[in-house]
Amino acid sequence: MKLKPILFVLLIAIAGILITFFKEEIFKEQKVQVAHEVKEALPILPKKEPKKAFGINIDSLEVFEANIEPNQNLSKILAKHNVGYGKIHELAMASKDVYDVRKLASSKKYTLLKSGTDSLAKVEYFIYEQNPVDYVVYYLGDSINIYKGQKPVQIKTATLSGIITSSMYQSIMDRGASPALVNLLSDIYAWQIDFFHIQKGDKFKIIYEEKYVNGERVGLGKLIAASFSHYGQEYYAYHFDQGGDVNYFDEDGNSLRKAFLKAPLNYTRISSRYSGRRFHPVQKRFKAHLGTDYAAPKGTPIMSVGDGIVVAAHYSKYNGNFVKVKHNSVYSTQYLHMSKIKSGIKVGKKVKQGEVIGFVGKTGLATGNHLCFRFWQNGKQVDPFRVVIPPSEPIADNLRNEFEQVRNVLSSQLDKIPYKLFTEVPEGQSILDVKCYKPLEFTNL
Repeated sequence: MKLKPILFVLLIAIAGILITFFKEEIFKEQKVQVAHEVKEALPILPKKEPKKAFGINIDSLEVFEANIEPNQNLSKILAKHNVGYGKIHELAMASKDVYDVRKLASSKKYTLLKSGTDSLAKVEYFIYEQNPVDYVVYYLGDSINIYKGQKPVQIKTATLSGIITSSMYQSIMDRGASPALVNLLSDIYAWQIDFFHIQKGDKFKIIYEEKYVNGERVGLGKLIAASFSHYGQEYYAYHFDQGGDVNYFDEDGNSLRKAFLKAPLNYTRISSRYSGRRFHPVQKRFKAHLGTDYAAPKGTPIMSVGDGIVVAAHYSKYNGNFVKVKHNSVYSTQYLHMSKIKSGIKVGKKVKQGEVIGFVGKTGLATGNHLCFRFWQNGKQVDPFRVVIPPSEPIADNLRNEFEQVRNVLSSQLDKIPYKLFTEVPEGQSILDVKCYKPLEFTNL
């Protein structure tokens, strides 16, 4: 009988222990759940990225931007911001091997990054922008450092087409077109098409790249592909890199480049061709004219029509300022009446095809600004328009299949581009003056 009270007490004790245990477990679970809920309720804030300009952290720096004024140099700019002449001289000396401060040009943008405030502000960096993409950083700290940089560039693909409805004359700039784009087109076809004789009804399509910085168009990339219909004949151009200087080919894989350009300058007209009998405007008599005259504004750049070595570069009574280039044992060319010879062009210098060697003028025996271009073959002056120019190397055999795949894709893209008519303009103009810059059609190749 005594066992019953004892058993009853034990059962009550065990029940109490179990209740206490489960209460603690439930409480623990609630604590964990509450803690978990609190943890989820507090979002993790993203780490704040430092603000940068030209790759430099500017969170703690004052930014000053301006454009270089006429007759303003680095010394005047920095002295105005309390940089000592000793530091300026040190900076100028250190810059020569990277980007000489004497090359700083008026109207170009520059940026100063300063530490401190007000009158105590100290210039830490001077950044000069050569163009919308390239810049030079000059660090003015205890250890001067100068280096070049580039802004991130986005490349977009665009298409353009046109049908020429009349001859053209006014400049591209006056008509709102892109001279760089037309230069690109004319450079690629420089060996196939005479751009001084573009005809009504000629038409073209192009696929090309445009460069953007911070959403703003800043320039052109490469021309990817083009077709140009001239005198009823279709000329194709495909960009293809096979590791050499030549990278534009026709549909059969032949290089579009030849040994010589068709003309030594752009934006001109031929005022007098090669002739065995021409009335000389200065000497007032008939005589042979063994050159081709290109009328052009003073200062127009003159290019070497081919690779070669300069064998003459000086002034003479009749030729004025002139340059003669020997291209090989067979061909030489001469460029007369320059306003000036480009700096660095002297006897013995090697020049590349398309390299500027001087500028149009009227020095020597000349009545107006023009270039007299002369062409020698085997030591005899000849008419350059009658010379059969040798082509460059075609696509290599081991790259033929790859080229054909690229060509087929680009040809399909060109076929999808519709032609657009240009507005008719006055007679006596050139393709190089056509308003060809229409709204762009962006495509994915």
